[in-house]
Amino acid sequence: MAADVYHRGERAAQRRAGLLDQGAFSSRAVRAEIPEVARGFLLQQPMLVLGAADDRERMWATLLTGRPGFLHAEDDRTLAIDARPAPGDPLHDRLTEPAPVGMLAVEPARHRRMRMNGRAVPTARGLRVDLDQVYSNCPKYIQKRQPRWEQATPSAPRRSRALTGDQQRWITGADTFFIATAGPDGHADASHRGGAPGFVHAPSPTVLRWPDYAGNAMFNTLGNLEVRPRAGLLFCDWRTGGVLQLTGTARTDWDPARAAAVPGAERLVEFTVTDVVETAGASPLRWSDPVPSRFNPPAALDLPS
Repeated sequence: MAADVYHRGERAAQRRAGLLDQGAFSSRAVRAEIPEVARGFLLQQPMLVLGAADDRERMWATLLTGRPGFLHAEDDRTLAIDARPAPGDPLHDRLTEPAPVGMLAVEPARHRRMRMNGRAVPTARGLRVDLDQVYSNCPKYIQKRQPRWEQATPSAPRRSRALTGDQQRWITGADTFFIATAGPDGHADASHRGGAPGFVHAPSPTVLRWPDYAGNAMFNTLGNLEVRPRAGLLFCDWRTGGVLQLTGTARTDWDPARAAAVPGAERLVEFTVTDVVETAGASPLRWSDPVPSRFNPPAALDLPS
């Protein structure tokens, strides 16, 4: 079954981690249809993280929001999204045409998340996605937050090739980010990473590092990086609605001795920044202060370079 679900990069990552059998077990959760219970879950969600490649093959992750009901299943293989990236978003132009997308619906208040991958086409209201894969992910490392709505007044996006000092502080104070990658066939994926504030390090304006914690052993993200190192990161300011989008390349450090120096780490990941887009007030969603996940390891003061 694993051979049917996983591509060669995912199987390679599972072998390197010594978790090939566990990955095969986790593959049973992957399906092409939206289960009935998942339809109800989607109708309740006010946000969706979407990952895709732009027209230069750079990976980006973006945040789509709407009142509950903006995500709805048209049938068991099709997701309708009544939103699309705003002008100025790195994926705005790309998603005016059909494109492979990876999506993650996250409900921080109840520690739930649902992953979906497929092909998006533009519609009058937003996007329609014909799904290839649908599955739940484990709830570890999701910080509990309650949403509320405020009037959004997005600023013009600020673009650069490196992080400012304020952006580095934003990242190193974060307890959550999202990552977009793609497999050897170009199929996109979006995933969640969480931990105690400080779990992501920014040793320079163009380098980030973070620990990779124990998960469901599917290795979708790290498996994609085995064959395509391009990745996109999304950091959200939960209080102000600001978003910080990064694109670049990532590599996995599989050295167990280096991971052993970091609490909870099973391996380390290093990301090299090539482009930065910051948009203040991008989202009308605001979130309460977090209740940290009980699974968060303590953040390390430093990570091996």
